[in-house]
Amino acid sequence: MHYKEPIGRRTFLVCNYIFLAIVAVICIMPMVHILAISLSSESAVRAGMVGIWPVGLTISSYQFVISDAKFYTAFFITVKRCILGVIISMVLTLLAGYPLSKSARVFHARQFYIWYFVITMLFNGGLIPTYLVVNGTGLMDSIWALTLPIAVPVFNVILLQNFFKELPGEISESAFIDGAGHWTVLFKIMTPLSKPVLATLTLFVLVNHWNEWFHGMIYMNRPANYPLQTYLQTIVIDIDMRLVDDISQLENLCEKNSRSAQIFIAMLPIICVYPFLQKYFTKGIVVGSVKG
Repeated sequence: MHYKEPIGRRTFLVCNYIFLAIVAVICIMPMVHILAISLSSESAVRAGMVGIWPVGLTISSYQFVISDAKFYTAFFITVKRCILGVIISMVLTLLAGYPLSKSARVFHARQFYIWYFVITMLFNGGLIPTYLVVNGTGLMDSIWALTLPIAVPVFNVILLQNFFKELPGEISESAFIDGAGHWTVLFKIMTPLSKPVLATLTLFVLVNHWNEWFHGMIYMNRPANYPLQTYLQTIVIDIDMRLVDDISQLENLCEKNSRSAQIFIAMLPIICVYPFLQKYFTKGIVVGSVKG
């Protein structure tokens, strides 16, 4: 017998799909507009004629970006930062989430560390003390200043420990009976079973490191050490195009073309990575947040 959904349910689904489609279009339109500006002629951009379609199609802005060595330097600094940041953050999150997922009977200091981590979510030392710590430990002007201060996202630790608590306890108990230790259980049993939440947390950390620009501004004394987003931020506020040394480069290019091209190129890696991790996103968040 064919089940027919009630009219109210179908009406809700139609309205929901329409609403989500509108939200998706609103999110996509700024990116389409930036792409159109980057591919439009200088005169069309200055005249404000560009909407969602390029006017006077040209790739001059991308040729300028490709010829800019500073962009490549900042790009590779950000790639290095993301690789180091994801590895360090995920290892430390695993090492913190696993013991916190155990009961107080197994890990006697669990309650103390739970409050220790939660308090850091509510209160922090502030910008100046953090800067003094980074400066005092000799991390200034190094890649470690961009990765170590945010190496342990407490929100990620809580999600992961909740996910571990959802896994059947009999799995680890049987491994302990067979002679396995905590390291074996963590890396050979718990970690493979936690792929959805680990993929989700990896996406969180990756996007955070890719988009973060403020630390590069305060911890890097030399612009040559700026990560990509910090470099782009300086370009966005640099309205007189001081980064262009040869005036001939501006013949078919205005500052808005260049900014749009560089911003769009900076978005591409995350846009390309996200579809591969998106299938784990919802499952990882929902399962990891069932218990408190």
